[in-house]
Amino acid sequence: MTAPTTFSVALASETATAQLMADLALLVGPGDLIALSGDLGAGKTAAARAMIRYLADDEALEVPSPTFTLVQGYELPPFPVLHADLYRVEDESELEEIGLSPLPDGTLVLIEWPERAPSAMPEDRIEIALTHRPRLGSTARAADITGYGKGAAQVARLKALREFLDASGYLDAARRRMAGDASTRSYARLLRDDGTVILMNFPQRPDGAAIYNGKSYSAAVHLAENVKPFVAIDEGLRAQGISAPAIHHADLDHGFLITEDFGSEGVIEGDPPRPLPERYEAAIDLLAALHAKMLPETLPLAGETTYAIPVFDTDALLIEIGLMPEWYLPDRNAPLSDEARAEFVAMWRELLRKPMAAPKTWVLRDFHSPNMIWLADRNGIARVGVIDFQDTVLGPQSYDVVSLLQDARIDVPEGLELTLLSRYIKARRVQDASFDPASFAELYAIMSAQRNTRLLGTFARLNRRDGKPHYLRHQPRIWTYLQRSLAHPALTHLRDWYLANVPPPQA
Repeated sequence: MTAPTTFSVALASETATAQLMADLALLVGPGDLIALSGDLGAGKTAAARAMIRYLADDEALEVPSPTFTLVQGYELPPFPVLHADLYRVEDESELEEIGLSPLPDGTLVLIEWPERAPSAMPEDRIEIALTHRPRLGSTARAADITGYGKGAAQVARLKALREFLDASGYLDAARRRMAGDASTRSYARLLRDDGTVILMNFPQRPDGAAIYNGKSYSAAVHLAENVKPFVAIDEGLRAQGISAPAIHHADLDHGFLITEDFGSEGVIEGDPPRPLPERYEAAIDLLAALHAKMLPETLPLAGETTYAIPVFDTDALLIEIGLMPEWYLPDRNAPLSDEARAEFVAMWRELLRKPMAAPKTWVLRDFHSPNMIWLADRNGIARVGVIDFQDTVLGPQSYDVVSLLQDARIDVPEGLELTLLSRYIKARRVQDASFDPASFAELYAIMSAQRNTRLLGTFARLNRRDGKPHYLRHQPRIWTYLQRSLAHPALTHLRDWYLANVPPPQA
C-alpha cells in the first residue's frame, strides 16, 4: 500500500486559504474525496467554500454551511461537487440516508467532520487538518495536508506545485479557473498587479492501458505523455514566426509551466458559434506558410537535450481509426464480425499508402477553433495564437487543413470550407510550382475520412469511459464531414463499406 504523504502550509489569511484550495482544485477531480477536520471555527467551511467558488469561477456564489442540510450539491462546470457536514451524524448508517454510502460516482466530495464516520472514509482520500494560529492573526490557520492511497501522489504534487509557484514568484497571485479540455491537463490564470499569466498542470500520465502491442493508446499514436513535447514544439513554432505562448517558468520534471496569456478572443462568434472568415483566412495562411518550409525533425529541449518529433506512421493511424469499431459501433448496436473488421483494416491500410508517401510536415493535430486565440495587435499570420500542439507529429500536410476546415466542435459551412481550401492550394502553388491540387484534394479527402472516423470513436469513448457525455453532441457534425469526404471518387469502396456497416449517430 502507498505510504501517506504529508506537508503543512501556514495560512495567514482567508486569501491564502483560497489560494491553497484553488491549487488543490487544479489537481483533483470527480471520484476524489477531501476530508476537512478541525475544531469549531477552524475554517473547514471557509476552505470548502473557497474550492467550490473557484470551481464555479464565481467568487460571489452562495455556499452555505451544510450543518443543517448535512449535504449540499453543486453542478459546477467541470464536474458535480458534494459538500457534506457530518457533525450531527450519530451513526455511520445515517450516511446511506444522505447519499454518502456508497459515495457517489463522478463527483468530488468535500466532507467536514470526517471523524464522525471514520470507517466510511475511503482508502483513497486527502485529509486537511486545520488549526488556529491566533499569534499570527485572527484569521491565521495552519493546514496539515495528508494524502492516502492515490491521494498520496496528489498531495505530493500539490507540494511540488506550491514550491514551483513560490520559486516563480506567483504563490501570492490570485487564481482564476480556466476551462479544461478532453485531456488530463488543467489550467488557471494567475493574476498579479503586473499582469496575467497561464499556469499549466500537465501530469505525466498515459492514456489507457498497455493493450496496443504493449503500449498505451497515447504511446501507440504518439500523444504527449508529459510536458516536454509541449516545450520543445512551443520553442520550435516561435522560431518559425508562429505565435505560440512564451514560456516564463518551467518545471519539466513535475509538468508545470507558467506561460504568456494570449487572452480569450477566439476565431468564432455567435450562438451557435460560426467561423469568422477573416480569422480563418489568417489560420489557413499560417498552415500554407508553415507547410512551405523545410522544418527540423529534432528540436532542442532544456539545454543540451533534444526532442525527436515522432512520425505519424500507418500503425498509429490505424489504431486511431480503430476507435470507431471499438467504441462507436457497439454504442450503435452494430458490432463488426471478425471478417468485416479485417476488411475494414485492409481497406484503410491501402488507402493510407498515398498520405504516407506524401511530403511530411509538422502536424499540430488539433489545429481548430478551441485552440486558436486571435491576437488583433499583431500582423499577418502572427495574429493567430496557437495554444495546443504538444501532440505534434511528422505527417501529411493535409491533416491540419482538415482539422481546421472540418472543425469537430463548430459547423464550418461547406462553401467556406471549399473557399479556404482553394486559398490554401493557391498559396502553395505560389510557393511551389510543382504543387498538385488534384493530388492534394485526394489526400485531403483521405485524411478527412481518417480523422472523422477516429473522432466518432473518440467521442464515444469520452462518453462511456471518461464520463463526458457532452462530446456526443458533436457526432452528427462529424458524420456530415465524413459524408463529404466519402464522396471523393478515391473513396468509393470505403463509402460502400461504411454504408453497409456504419449507422449514423443519434441526433
